[in-house]
Amino acid sequence: MCGLLAVWGRRLGLFLGLCFLVVPGVAGADELNAGDTAWMLTATALVLFMTLPGLALFYAGLVRAKNVLSVLMQCFVSACAMTIVWIGWGYSMAFDTTGMSEGTMNLNSFVGGLGKLFLSGVGADSMTGTIPETVFITFQMTFAIITPALIAGAFAERMKFSAMLLFSVMWSTIVYAPVCHMAWSGPGGFFWDLGVLDFAGGTVVHINAGVAALVAAIMIGKRRGFGQVPLPPHSLTITVIGASMLWVGWFGFNAGSALAANGSAGMAMLVTQVATATAALTWMAVEWIKHGKPSVLGIVTGAVAGLVAITPASGSVGPMGALAIGFVSGLCCFWGATTLKQKLGYDDSLDAFSVHGIGGIVGAILTGVFASESLGGLGLSKESIGAQLGAQSISVIFTIVYSGVLSFLILKIVDVLVGLRVNEDEESQGLDLALHSEQGYNMEL
Repeated sequence: MCGLLAVWGRRLGLFLGLCFLVVPGVAGADELNAGDTAWMLTATALVLFMTLPGLALFYAGLVRAKNVLSVLMQCFVSACAMTIVWIGWGYSMAFDTTGMSEGTMNLNSFVGGLGKLFLSGVGADSMTGTIPETVFITFQMTFAIITPALIAGAFAERMKFSAMLLFSVMWSTIVYAPVCHMAWSGPGGFFWDLGVLDFAGGTVVHINAGVAALVAAIMIGKRRGFGQVPLPPHSLTITVIGASMLWVGWFGFNAGSALAANGSAGMAMLVTQVATATAALTWMAVEWIKHGKPSVLGIVTGAVAGLVAITPASGSVGPMGALAIGFVSGLCCFWGATTLKQKLGYDDSLDAFSVHGIGGIVGAILTGVFASESLGGLGLSKESIGAQLGAQSISVIFTIVYSGVLSFLILKIVDVLVGLRVNEDEESQGLDLALHSEQGYNMEL
């Protein structure tokens, strides 16, 4: 009797198992996966950690003591303001795919619809792949938070807080959300249909922000005393702490962009580490050879350059490609922060363009080379390296022009409305006291 029950028990188990295999939706792509969701919750927290406190401390250590609070405030308000922009209209403009069709170019190839304004239709049971849409929204929100905060490094110590806030809101709406849509919204998006490989934000975040930073630095003008008196960082200790937090948080940035706990996330994490270490050592070596001593500021800036450059490539290249990208980005970003900036004479206070703009361009272009399986990559989206380089180059050029022109126009509008720059007395006093009536340090540098 017991044997008969065991036989029928096994048969019943097999029958139920087959039922679950064939019932639609039981193991479908839109079923919640607890492992993927847990990873994406973690990755989201890591990316927010990049801005608060990572980027905030990285930038705060690089300015003079009388401007520390102003930089911290800019990063903090970005987290607050961009949250409201994102849930209000940014997410809809970036990821509403209404009217999109693969291979058909129309307005919706460049910007999303307004069907998800204020997250209309999004509920606790809404899904994006195997994770809740709410998690996807928040993950993408952290990218929207850090991108305008990166730009602040170019105009540190001299831009009005009101101007910075107004510019950030307008820029994230008019520039960031459309570029995000072109790259990541799916079939029908301009960059997507071109076959552009941008896994975690070479165009969307770094070239976009870097070009805007360069335009802002030129339009606002140089800091008082720039090129005449030293304007040294007040605390490299704080900068190193911030850079270390950026490095850790960047694993969420890149590996999280897989949107799942899978092999793609694992490879993205590995190549991120490899490229970052390589770029940091490259910058250190070049500086050591050129100036006779390696600097702390140099190695941490090189690390950030490597993080930037591997971002678009992190889902497409292997470890050897990461080595190459890290090496080239270390060289190019060092050249940008020293030779290029000196020759052109612009005052990019914290090297936002040199690191993010140039690093993003290097990474986006080299993705088209090292994604090739013949070079250890995970595969091109086009038929050859040449064709892939063509697609990557179009996306880079388009982003440079789009971000550059619109950033210029937005800054002009902001200047008319509230003025861009503080007056000479306020700049001399320091923005902490002049704009916030507070002081982070008792001494000024």
